[in-house]
Amino acid sequence: MKRIGKPVFFIVFVLILALAYTSVFGIYGENGDFDITYIKGINDIRWGIDIKGGVEAVFAPADGTDATEQEMESVKSILDLRLVSQNITDYEIYPDYTNDRVTVRFPWKSDEKNYDPDTAIQELASTAQLTFRGGTTEDGEEILTGKDVKSASSGYAADNNGTHEYVVNLEFSDEGKQKFADGTSKYLNQQIGIWMDDQLISAPTVNSVISDGKAQISGSFDAESATSLANRINAGALPFGLKVESYGTISPSLGSNALYAMGIASIVALAFIFLFMLIVYRLPGFIAFVALLGQLAISIMAVSGYFTVFPSFTMTIPGIAGLILSIGMGVDANIITAERIKDELWTGKTLDGCISNGTKGSFSAIFDGNVTVIIVAVILILVFGPANIFSAIFGVSTTGLIYAFGYTLLVGVISNFIMGVGASRLMLKSISGYKFLRNRRLYGGKKQK
Repeated sequence: MKRIGKPVFFIVFVLILALAYTSVFGIYGENGDFDITYIKGINDIRWGIDIKGGVEAVFAPADGTDATEQEMESVKSILDLRLVSQNITDYEIYPDYTNDRVTVRFPWKSDEKNYDPDTAIQELASTAQLTFRGGTTEDGEEILTGKDVKSASSGYAADNNGTHEYVVNLEFSDEGKQKFADGTSKYLNQQIGIWMDDQLISAPTVNSVISDGKAQISGSFDAESATSLANRINAGALPFGLKVESYGTISPSLGSNALYAMGIASIVALAFIFLFMLIVYRLPGFIAFVALLGQLAISIMAVSGYFTVFPSFTMTIPGIAGLILSIGMGVDANIITAERIKDELWTGKTLDGCISNGTKGSFSAIFDGNVTVIIVAVILILVFGPANIFSAIFGVSTTGLIYAFGYTLLVGVISNFIMGVGASRLMLKSISGYKFLRNRRLYGGKKQK
C-alpha cells in the first residue's frame, strides 16, 4: 500500500470539522448598522410550504383583457421562470383559462420577518422584460425587446440534411424586422442571447442575415422544450401586465415545532450511529463517522447556498427524506469497507496490505450502488423538476415535492463519494502510519500475540 503522509489525517479532519461548523452556523458580521452574511448556514435555508407555510396569490390581466389560452400559458411560463430564477422549487401554479386567472403558491423567504404577503408577491407581479442581446453576457448590446416580437411558436421542420426536427418560429413586428436584420448582420456567425429579465433562456447562433422578419431557432429541441421556449418568448411580449386580484397566507402542514423535533431526533440518531460505528468497527468506524459529518456538511451547503455556484434551495419534507436516505447510504459504504478490511485482517496479511485490499475490494460494490441511485435521482430531477414535464399527469405540487427528494438524494450521494469514499480512505491510510495506532485489533483484527 502506498503510504499517505501522517499529517494528511489531521488536515482532512480539521477541514471537515470547519466545514461542518460553518455549514450549520454560518459566518456573519456587521458593517455599521448592516448585518453581513459571509457564509450561509442552516438558518438561511428557504423552507418549503409544508414546513414554514407561504403565500397564495391570484393574478389577472391588469387592463381587463380577455386573454387567449396561449397568453395564459405564457403568463404561467413567466411566473414559473421567475420562481425558478429565485431557486424557489417548492411552488404550485394553476392557470384558470376560463376566467383568465392564475393562482400561485410559494413559500416565505428564509429571512422573512414581517410575513406580509403583499410585499412577497410584488416581484412576481412585475412585468417581465424580454430582450435580445448580442453575445451571451448581461452587458451585451440590446438588439430588440419583447414588444418587437409579434409571436413565437413551436414547429417541426426539415434541416439542411432533410431530417425533421423541432424548432421555434419567431415573427417580428415591422419595427422589430429592421432591428433584427441589423442585429443578424452585425452578429453573423455569432450568438444572440435571448434574456428574460437577467436570465439567459436561449443563445442561438446566427447562420445568416435575416431580413424578412421571420426567424427559426433550431437545436436539440423536443416537443416540450420547443413549446416551453416559445411560451417564454411570448411571455415577454404579452400585451398586458398583471395585477394581484387577491392574496393570502398558507399555513404549514408540518410547522416549526415539528422541524425542531426533527432536528433533535437527527442529533440523537447521529449519536447512536457514532456509538455503533465506534463499538463495532473501532478506528475505521470513528473515521467513517468523521467522513459522514463531512458528507452531511456538503449536503447542507448545497441547500443553504453556502457555495456561490449552488444557490439556496427550497427544502421540503421529501427533501429531508432524500438527505436522510443519502446519509444511510454513506454509512453503508463505510460499513462495506470496514468489513472488507476486517476480513483481510483475519487472513493474517500485513496491516497495510489489508487496508489496501479492503478499500480496493469494496470500491466496486460502493460505486455500483451509488451510481444506480445517481441515475434514479437525475431522472427524478429531469422529469419532476422545474420543467414540469409530467405535471399534466401527476400535478404541479407532486412534481415539486419529488424534485426536492431527487435533488437532496443526488447531492447526498455525490458528497458520499467525496467524503465517504475519498476523504475517509485518505484519513485511514494516513492514521495507520502512526506506530501506536497499528494494533490490528483497532481495525477489527484478532489480538496480536
